[in-house]
Amino acid sequence: VVYEQEGVFIHSSCGKNDDQDSLIAGVLRVIEKENEVIVDWRPLDDTLDTSNILCAGKDSSSVVEWTQTPKEKCSRGADRPSSYEAEWDMVTTVSFKKKPHSNGDATTHANGESKWSFLFSLTDLKSVKQNKEGMGWSYLVFCLKDDVKLPALHFHHGDSKLLIKCLEKHVVLNESPQDKRILLVNSQNKSLSQSFENLFDEPSYGLLQKLKKDPYTVTMGRFSKVTNYIFDSFRLSDPSSQRRPPSEMADFLNDAIPGLKINQQEEPGFEVITRIDLGKQPEVSRREPVSAEEWAKNMDSEGRILNVDYIKRLIFKGGLCHTLRKEAWKFLLGYFPWNSTKEERANLQKRKTDEYFRMKLQWKSVSEEQEKRNSRLRDYRSLIEKDVNRTDRTNKFYEGEDNPGLILLHDILMTYCMYDFDLGYVQGMSDLLSPVLYVMENEVDAFWCFVSYMDQMHQNFEEQMQGMKTQLIQLSTLLRLLDSGFCSYLESQDSGYLYFCFRWLLIRFKREFSFQDILRLWEVMWTELPCQNFHLLLCCAILESEKQQIMEKHYGFNEILKHINELSMKIDVEYILCKAEAISMQMMNCKELPQAVSEILGIEGSSVTPDSDTGEDESGAVLSCPTSLYQSISTPVIAANGTGDSTQQMSDTQNLTPA
Repeated sequence: VVYEQEGVFIHSSCGKNDDQDSLIAGVLRVIEKENEVIVDWRPLDDTLDTSNILCAGKDSSSVVEWTQTPKEKCSRGADRPSSYEAEWDMVTTVSFKKKPHSNGDATTHANGESKWSFLFSLTDLKSVKQNKEGMGWSYLVFCLKDDVKLPALHFHHGDSKLLIKCLEKHVVLNESPQDKRILLVNSQNKSLSQSFENLFDEPSYGLLQKLKKDPYTVTMGRFSKVTNYIFDSFRLSDPSSQRRPPSEMADFLNDAIPGLKINQQEEPGFEVITRIDLGKQPEVSRREPVSAEEWAKNMDSEGRILNVDYIKRLIFKGGLCHTLRKEAWKFLLGYFPWNSTKEERANLQKRKTDEYFRMKLQWKSVSEEQEKRNSRLRDYRSLIEKDVNRTDRTNKFYEGEDNPGLILLHDILMTYCMYDFDLGYVQGMSDLLSPVLYVMENEVDAFWCFVSYMDQMHQNFEEQMQGMKTQLIQLSTLLRLLDSGFCSYLESQDSGYLYFCFRWLLIRFKREFSFQDILRLWEVMWTELPCQNFHLLLCCAILESEKQQIMEKHYGFNEILKHINELSMKIDVEYILCKAEAISMQMMNCKELPQAVSEILGIEGSSVTPDSDTGEDESGAVLSCPTSLYQSISTPVIAANGTGDSTQQMSDTQNLTPA
């Protein structure tokens, strides 16, 4: 039993008096049973008059099916105004015939009448309706699949929100766009929330040994299992639920991308989408990394960065030389303010050093006896030690069992648990910290840079993982605009949910690129150029690059998953950065960019006139990211294939003016 609440009433009206309700007290429970979660309501008093009832007959597809007895035709008086909204959802006195349960726990009376109790599986739940604020006792109405409605349950002794929180641990509930009081049950379930934890869960000694020898291959194999697990959870046990109905998918896509028109009539089983012409992807080149000399030229005598936008554009187009990263990453991650002086930064580091070691002392001073009584701290330590042992040892900084880098990794993560005890430690955070610590080579600086990085990433690691769900929906939106045909193919192979991208988003491609490549990729993303959510365009670039092979070889679900997994360590980071930038320019130059896409990319305007080179549309609205954004960058550029072009020169760095 994971939830139990007494004082949950059914308010019934059976025609005796329209102003008076019969109150049936009961107990509501949520029960985890094997692979099923059951919602169970039972009355406290079973000696009820069942002469005037609605009988519930069972069928094969739902828990109950409503049928009305001949006597019962008066659930609501005829004189009741038609506009009356039944906030209390008055129902006639109801009895249920329970659906036979596989465990044999559904009992019925000898005369065929059942007790005033009902239960249903969460897999049969379609929606939950809540009461309006301030309308007496809080109540909930469960609507099952096939539009079967159960009687309203009124919470006299407690708040119904606790039940909602309990249900959200097992199913995804989203507000209905038509009525905010109605929570719609998404086809997803707890699998998504569990998936990352299971992703790193290697129970056997053999797997652990393989992980030490070849961490990427083993992790990829494990991820394949997790993705299959998620996929199976979508299909459930009912073959009819293996695919979403075309009408439901059409509504979903219409809501996600209003600019795409869906025609379900042309070919049954497929959503035919009128593509928006994005035009041709422009050719994009990259330049050499920012040098120490370029960095120094853009700093005044007191250590202030003169032109922040300019330096960010340089970093976006070429990244940083390694010697600059220790300093520049602190600005990119927000640890150092861009407009600070060298003296202000030194004072900040001194304060932050004191603050860090005070927090570190907190967990260092916890005795074994105290830790035994603090289950959360004990769990955090256990997870951290497990993850630290799995750190990628291909980098010399983390070689060896007793390597100082591994010890610092452990200490920083434990201190972070003191900094944000509510979030604590979630498996995978060490993947985000290890490159930062490698670059900083300093415990304190690495900690505060990691804190800033987690401010961006924390939603990925929260219990409900709402950030992950949002990103997957946004990625689907962008990919469908970019190539609706490819999206339709993925959907036809049960891959439309894009869960093979789960780890890409979760730990920002950390396990898909080499250690050195991930340093380049992250610093480019931290510039927040050329638009919001550039990491989603990186996903689109990788998928579009693999589209031809996936479609020409007619890959099915397992083949797609295997192919994507095997891309790890084989992706050319410079090529993908060029392609993602080209996609961003292609979308920003689109004349009819859907509003949903504009919001994802953070584009203020959505159309540009064909001749415009000023970033203004016909109405005078200015785009936040014009096509000519990078045309003031100096030094030779190199294309994705590494070839240089010494003739492509930009404006001179000496013409800088303070930001």
